[in-house]
Amino acid sequence: MQVKWTRKALDNLDRAVEYIAADKPTAAEGVARKILNAAEMLADQPGMGRPGRVAGTRELIISGLPHILPYIEKEGVIYILRVLHTSMKWPKRL
Repeated sequence: MQVKWTRKALDNLDRAVEYIAADKPTAAEGVARKILNAAEMLADQPGMGRPGRVAGTRELIISGLPHILPYIEKEGVIYILRVLHTSMKWPKRL
């Protein structure tokens, strides 16, 4: 299965990494790598995330980080919808 990122998810990832990099550039690189690696695991295990809060989605919790990746599977492709920090108010629409 292929993993694709929506524009909104990539923007979320960029903002999260930039925020962390302001204080800890090395840590920011590690966070980005961990999020990207976790998302790629969905290619082999698309059901590994829990059922999502938004109907039709699943949520991948990133181990060791306060981030969640909501995603959907459509026609053999995993779409990463957002990169959300757990302290954020959950959006009604992804």
